[in-house]
Amino acid sequence: MSDLVKDLSELRLSYEQGELHEAQVSGNPHLQFLNWFNHALAANLHEPYAMSLATANAQGHPHVRTVLLRGATEVGYDFYTNYDSQKGMDLAENPYAELLFYWPSLERQVRIGGKVIKISEQESTDYYLKRPRDSQIAAHISTPQSGVTSSRDVLQQRFQDLQQQVADQDELSKPEFWGGYRLQADYYEFWQGRPNRLHDRLSYEKHNGLWTIQRLMP
Repeated sequence: MSDLVKDLSELRLSYEQGELHEAQVSGNPHLQFLNWFNHALAANLHEPYAMSLATANAQGHPHVRTVLLRGATEVGYDFYTNYDSQKGMDLAENPYAELLFYWPSLERQVRIGGKVIKISEQESTDYYLKRPRDSQIAAHISTPQSGVTSSRDVLQQRFQDLQQQVADQDELSKPEFWGGYRLQADYYEFWQGRPNRLHDRLSYEKHNGLWTIQRLMP
């Protein structure tokens, strides 16, 4: 293995984009999230709705991957996947997870933690029917998700076979093993990069139904 081109200890940036004050944020963390999320959308960032999803199984072994935010309301934050995937198996054993949004050009990140539940079958079906046709087919043939396949050719052949089988169907039904999850937030952390690594970090935690804001050490 070749050595790294550069000494990683020398790679660093100074964060200069903004600052985060308690007097400037909403007392409602969901509204504060929407404020930052809309800034990310307006900045035309690449997939600002992409988020890291961290789960852990019953033994506490963590798994993290990138998924797409598909709904954001006061009730929770929605994403869709195969229930038989690693994330699905983790959530069946341990229903607590965290989301992480990172928008480097804005020098911001948001952590959102809480309990994850399955959304209703009707909501999952409604979303599935909005997906592009090829994405619907992919959901059918990519199972068990993260399972081993002998080759890309085998997967491609399964995709083409199903394409042909359903070519005359106007609507493709949602697989039973596929659907949505909703993270019900009980913790938020907003991070704004600052010079000299003195980053601004504000957390929100709910106590007796009310959100408490605290400043965290960088």
